[in-house]
Amino acid sequence: MKRFMNGAGLMALLVSAGMAGPVLAAAAATGEVSSVEEVIVTGTRTTGVKAIDSAAPIETVGAGALTKVGQPDLLDALSQNLPSFNAQGYGADTAALTLSAALRGLNPNDTLVLVNGKRRHPTANLAVDGGSPFQGAATADLSFIPVGAIDHIEVLQDGAAAQYGSDAIAGVVNIILKNANHGGSLSATAGQYYEGDGNTGSWSINKGLDLGGKGFVNVTAEEHYHDFSRQGGADQRLTNLDGTPNVAAGSIDAGALKVTNYPKINNIYGDTHYNRYSLFYNAGYDLGDNIQVYSFGSYSHRDASAFENYRKPSKIEGCTATMAGGVLTLGSSPSGGACANGTLVVPLPIGFSPREAIQEDDYSFTAGVKGANFGWNWDLSTTYGKDMDKVATINSANAQLFPLEQSLSVTPLQPQRNFNDGSYFSTEWTNNIDIDRSFNVGLASPLNVAFGGEARRDTFGIGAGEPNSYFGAGAQSFTGYGPTDGADHSRSSYAGYIDFAVNPIEGLHVDLAGRFEHFDDFGDTEVGKFTARYDFNPMIAIRGTLSSGFRAPTLQEEFYSGTNVSPAFAQVQLPPNSPAAKVAGFSPLRPEQSDNYSIGFVAHPIDRLQVTLDAYEIDIRDRIVGSGFLLGEVCNTFDANGRCTMQNVISQPILNAIAAHGNVLDSGLSYAGIQLFTNGVNTKTQGVELTANYASDFGEWGHVDWSAGFNYNQTTITKIDALPAAAANVATGQVNLLSPQAISALTKATPREKVILGAYWTMDKWSVNLRETVYGPSSLLVSFDQSGTPGSPGAANLQIGTTAITDLDVGYKITQNLRIDLGANNLFDQRPPTVPNLGARPQPADGNNVYGEPDGFSPFGINGGYYYGRVTFTF
Repeated sequence: MKRFMNGAGLMALLVSAGMAGPVLAAAAATGEVSSVEEVIVTGTRTTGVKAIDSAAPIETVGAGALTKVGQPDLLDALSQNLPSFNAQGYGADTAALTLSAALRGLNPNDTLVLVNGKRRHPTANLAVDGGSPFQGAATADLSFIPVGAIDHIEVLQDGAAAQYGSDAIAGVVNIILKNANHGGSLSATAGQYYEGDGNTGSWSINKGLDLGGKGFVNVTAEEHYHDFSRQGGADQRLTNLDGTPNVAAGSIDAGALKVTNYPKINNIYGDTHYNRYSLFYNAGYDLGDNIQVYSFGSYSHRDASAFENYRKPSKIEGCTATMAGGVLTLGSSPSGGACANGTLVVPLPIGFSPREAIQEDDYSFTAGVKGANFGWNWDLSTTYGKDMDKVATINSANAQLFPLEQSLSVTPLQPQRNFNDGSYFSTEWTNNIDIDRSFNVGLASPLNVAFGGEARRDTFGIGAGEPNSYFGAGAQSFTGYGPTDGADHSRSSYAGYIDFAVNPIEGLHVDLAGRFEHFDDFGDTEVGKFTARYDFNPMIAIRGTLSSGFRAPTLQEEFYSGTNVSPAFAQVQLPPNSPAAKVAGFSPLRPEQSDNYSIGFVAHPIDRLQVTLDAYEIDIRDRIVGSGFLLGEVCNTFDANGRCTMQNVISQPILNAIAAHGNVLDSGLSYAGIQLFTNGVNTKTQGVELTANYASDFGEWGHVDWSAGFNYNQTTITKIDALPAAAANVATGQVNLLSPQAISALTKATPREKVILGAYWTMDKWSVNLRETVYGPSSLLVSFDQSGTPGSPGAANLQIGTTAITDLDVGYKITQNLRIDLGANNLFDQRPPTVPNLGARPQPADGNNVYGEPDGFSPFGINGGYYYGRVTFTF
């Protein structure tokens, strides 16, 4: 199934052939995609408001739309249905184990995730690596929420910090769980990429139970399995660009030629392997006298691992001890593949491919009571969530530990291969009280007054790994967490809000909200929001919002500590709120502050057609970003085996900060330095969102729901803070806080344009869902030293052009209760470009090792087409 027809052309042909009216957007009367008639609970404290009548831009995505994706994952489902929502297609290191998503081009941390209107706790796994617009993400992990548990999702695409608090700068994703007290469904899905890898299988069961006619329990269980995929070609360290070996015959590293699948021995580019289980419940019970109790919660577990760079045989060497006359003489340190004393031991003669692995347990529990008494509506609730990750490096070895162990033994030893790297966890405990009432005040509608409070406590901690995992430079590919990394941190906050909503005259709706919040670590903040909508007549309305917002830095951003290593570089992630960061000249994190502006209209020009257009601007001050890779030293001279023989110090304070943090780096590295999060920039994000929807009835030829959505989004940097003098080096060009790569990741690595066109056709037992997603251009600056500085060795501007991705799902009802679906995501197997090879001896421009590696920032992933089948039984 290769590119036998341009995907955009196919979609255009179908639309032009079948549509008897304007081109259109979000969904349809069937509820299969979404429903503008859905009564919403997000973005308003007034009951009974429909999405179609909202004063703020809200899109609803129904359960039907969520199931019409190849891999039943909530991230993919939302990305394929919402033009302003972009999911991460590929992540590096531990970020590969917990992918994220972003709304309106901002960081994932700027979008608040709710479940049934209550805060969903964040993941403990922080996305650290630079060169990605998702750097710093530590938000709620949507992959743990089974699609089968969801009734619908409401996405508020507007700043809402005044209503919901921190994290709602870009908007709110509110996941509404199923509450049926009867029936259910069972589904099973299987699929793989066109290349035959990435095998996927999942099953899900949902069941509603009645509680004596007064309540319900709705339960969903799910398992999702996904295997490795692999992209890219040979490893440039061992193979020339023409495919011939780049290693001397008979040398130690010639053993790499014996690896299965040589020359494709480096598996770092591809999907992770994981097995994920989730159990969700939603329950409610009527106590009488207009009082109900409710509860919902979840437990999820994930086992996952991701390949890192292949290590050559010479990476792990040692010299045996010798015994003469009863005297033991320690083996010497190996140098250049030889021993001054003892015999050289190369315990892994064909090298090795380490993997980063995680065992994750995630759970959440909410309990509450609500009622309506004496004209007042009230809701009292508590929510506790925890995410705990045990991290390991497997199939690896410690390059500093093994030579010491071998030097004590006269016989060859085998190194330790698997390491417990430690753990990290995060918790969130939130308590809410919400009260509202409507008052007749002689205006066109009653005045709705809502107020409430919130008390929240967050924690984050890192547990040290076993000593062998961080001894010296640690296990290859991931240095375990040492005593200087391990610590527990907490924060408490208290908030109060008030909200007024009224129609002062017929057709005009006004909503005014204010919020005060106190944090015990950085003080007070006050934010407000003003929203208005005016309906000129039933056919057209205008709406707009002015609001201020804030985002407290996550505890992960403040205190996460670790070391990212590759065969060529080591990058120490310093906690900005640490003494070591102060040595390098950096200050603790502060909250982000924002101003949001939006204006738009809603139109119903003809029956069954709705069009919305909203323009927005989001200005963020003191935005938290990852610094560029700030170098402490660079290797100038290498020996014949590629080992560094002379280092050039770029910044001694950076090296001092690394030492102050307790890190010991591997020898022979090309680059060594730090990275950390900082309030480094002010940004301006401007955009336009257009949606429309229309339903066509063709009689005996069936029904078609047409949909279209467009988002234009551009982020510019209006201010960059100066690089602290301690980290700067004018002579080498290290003078900026953000490297060109970091700037391009922030402003250009996400497409500015995204278009989603859809047609959902149903006739008798048949259904066809056709969706075309068009991504605009994106780009990222790269170089050998990870800075992306133009003119530096390997500097290149990676570019992904406008790309159309076609998704197709064909369904058939065998019986009233049994349905099968066959489909493909990325039907025409579109792939991102590959990184160019540059330099005297050509190698990938980004300083990595795999020839033909795909552009990892691709918004549509790196693996190409995927096909699947699904069976669904309802009861």
